[in-house]
Amino acid sequence: MSQPDKQRCGFVAVVGAPNAGKSTLVNALVGQKVAIVTPKAQTTRTRLMGIAIHGESQILLIDTPGIFEPKRRLDRAMVAAAWSSAQQADLIALVVDAERGLYRGVVTLIDRLRDRREPKTLVLNKVDLVRKEALLTLATELGTRLEFESVFMISASTGDGVPDLKAALAARMPEGPWHFPEDQVSDATDRMLAAEVTREQLYHQLHAELPYESAIETEKFEERPDGSAAIHQQILVARASQKAIVLGKGGTRIRAIGEAARKELGVLLGRKVHLFLHVKVNPKWEEDRGLYREIGLDWVE
Repeated sequence: MSQPDKQRCGFVAVVGAPNAGKSTLVNALVGQKVAIVTPKAQTTRTRLMGIAIHGESQILLIDTPGIFEPKRRLDRAMVAAAWSSAQQADLIALVVDAERGLYRGVVTLIDRLRDRREPKTLVLNKVDLVRKEALLTLATELGTRLEFESVFMISASTGDGVPDLKAALAARMPEGPWHFPEDQVSDATDRMLAAEVTREQLYHQLHAELPYESAIETEKFEERPDGSAAIHQQILVARASQKAIVLGKGGTRIRAIGEAARKELGVLLGRKVHLFLHVKVNPKWEEDRGLYREIGLDWVE
């Protein structure tokens, strides 16, 4: 690890509207996967920290849920988590989907950020899908609505522009000792990681068949004598019809979900994983305070 008197360390809140590419960007900055990514909006539910290192700087990237107009208790908890993370940050990185441009969700978010004292950086993402003239127009328009210290045009999925952004964030971090060991890439516990990986597979394999009325609860995480891990999880759904979707004909769907999640967890955890999934119908799972604690959200009235 670097000498403490040369170190820099700080928090960057990565905020934006749903599906702006925040989690993809955090993964790209860290250099490996720490946050789940799916084509569905509002995939990220909780605050998850990715830990990136550039030179003498440790950049603590807070991947926040997308900020949108909340309608349910879970929505309110997700949005509260995002704003709470912004309050703890040394810098706010506003990620905007350049392909979608300046739509209502972005305007609302900018209005909320206007009174925040934290320095702000604008990150225009998905620039590989937009003409240069349109990008410059969008950057100018956003700059008239909110004061940004700097503007970066990147593609988180291809990596274009990400090194320059990472270097700039590193230089902006305050002097101070690193908060985490050099080889740590996230603050997520193994239990939380296991639940997120399974939830990602639900989204990937079920697409639009299963709405957001689902959650993953890790019931047991057992260390076995041979060094492997046995993980028992419940997939919570709101209705019996959704349970049938998750199970699939003859249980084929849940086996496929479990197999894909098990393989990825084996790689991420660096050991053999035994994953046991079952589906439970609970129409009121969003009212379970214990589940909110499990997925890292505060209870919001």
